[in-house]
Amino acid sequence: MKWEGRRRSSNVEDRRGHRGPSGGGGINPMLLAPLLRMLFSKTGLVIVAVFIGGSILLGVNPLSLIGGFLGGGQGFTTEVNYQSSLEDDRLAEFCSVILADTEIVWNQLIENYREPTLVLFTGSVSSACGNASASTGPFYCPADEKLYIDLSFFQEMEQRLNAPGDFAQAYVIAHEVGHHIQKIMGITDEVQQLRGKISDREYNQYSVRLELQADFLAGVWAHHSQRVSGMMEAGDLEEGLNAANAIGDDRLQKQATGRVVPDSFTHGTSTQRMRWFKKGFDTGDLSQGDTFSSETL
Repeated sequence: MKWEGRRRSSNVEDRRGHRGPSGGGGINPMLLAPLLRMLFSKTGLVIVAVFIGGSILLGVNPLSLIGGFLGGGQGFTTEVNYQSSLEDDRLAEFCSVILADTEIVWNQLIENYREPTLVLFTGSVSSACGNASASTGPFYCPADEKLYIDLSFFQEMEQRLNAPGDFAQAYVIAHEVGHHIQKIMGITDEVQQLRGKISDREYNQYSVRLELQADFLAGVWAHHSQRVSGMMEAGDLEEGLNAANAIGDDRLQKQATGRVVPDSFTHGTSTQRMRWFKKGFDTGDLSQGDTFSSETL
């Protein structure tokens, strides 16, 4: 892909090197004055000294904990021993460029488009949808309208899933942005409201249709991105299709357990994922992506 030197998105939240909950409103202002009086008493000073000493021994910056507790915002986010590499920084820049490109496309296709935020994290992260680890893989949280990616996933794609390439990585980002489009359109809420009202098997089928539609939307982005920016090069489409193939439920189940259980599918087969991504790329037409009415997936 010809992505270097292009505009980066301003909607990137870099939490690499930090772990722990984020968000929350901080301490209640009504409790602040009595808390400060307690802290500056003889007993309070002893507690503070023990707290700081323990934090240092554990390798945690006590100021980050205190600041998060008093100020709200990032909550009890803690620093970890993390040193970014040139490769990681390059990947972070790449993600920012791809997100910016999705913003260009979707602002053209959707009136009053709300741009999502991309959160880069290391190891584990807290979102409005709960805590998650890198093993969860990239995900979109509709509650805070943010995409979450640990950059190590791209290495896993290349080494474990045999899905290398920068366009394969772009497909992953575009797929998660596709979930954001579904949130904006109200599709995500409609599907989530079915949880508990139908059987798990039936709900899994709706989940598959939701994921395949996100693949279609990723294809729509690629179609219009190529028309506007011309970032794609020879072989890029094949990289995206290969990535879609690599993360099909049937293939992942076969690799993990040696058998395939269709009733447990939540994302669709390799063939289905490739088909819907390719359909989005070929047509670029949002009206062609109704996976919920389609009899053939």
